[in-house]
Amino acid sequence: MDQVLDVVEDFIDRVIPSERFAVAGTSYGGYIGRGLVYRRGDQINGLLLTVPAITPDSTKLTLPPRTIIVKDQAILDAAKSANIAWFGEGAVIQNRVTLDYALALNYAVADGNFLDKIRRHGGFSFDVDKLRKPFPAPCLFIMGRQDHWVGYRDAWNILENYPRATFAVLDHAGHLVSGEQSELCAALVGEWLDRVDEWVAQAHP
Repeated sequence: MDQVLDVVEDFIDRVIPSERFAVAGTSYGGYIGRGLVYRRGDQINGLLLTVPAITPDSTKLTLPPRTIIVKDQAILDAAKSANIAWFGEGAVIQNRVTLDYALALNYAVADGNFLDKIRRHGGFSFDVDKLRKPFPAPCLFIMGRQDHWVGYRDAWNILENYPRATFAVLDHAGHLVSGEQSELCAALVGEWLDRVDEWVAQAHP
């Protein structure tokens, strides 16, 4: 896991060397994003975490029960035809908008063996949530109230690390919250970007 973070940092140094930047991470990317805050918090202008994995150890997660709010067999059949059978397990809202979002994720190209290797090795060698000081830039946590993959309660436990954070738990949404609640997520992200711009203008003109 440390090596994955090293690769992300190397990418940053090659593409935007010595520049400030904002970080957005979804699910496992939320764990990596917090690793960047741990290592480079002074360089980061803002943090967006969407359904972040608080710990890679699934046995330590606090999860709500599996819930399906909108079920549509035709959509499930379309998902299977598109080779995303996991959609039926992950989607709380099984409609065309959520399916299109899932298709855009394009998990089919992921290297399953590599991902399994990462999971076996667990988390970082350091406690990613023991920051030297609270992260001062604007943040946004977007959680799905029905997210039975990473939950939402555990993220609340690290909120004091981020004194400028909005914490939103959205009903009618699970781990695919960006598709299931796309309009509300877009509004929240737009407001977060405004706060980032304001913070940069004040703190780093």
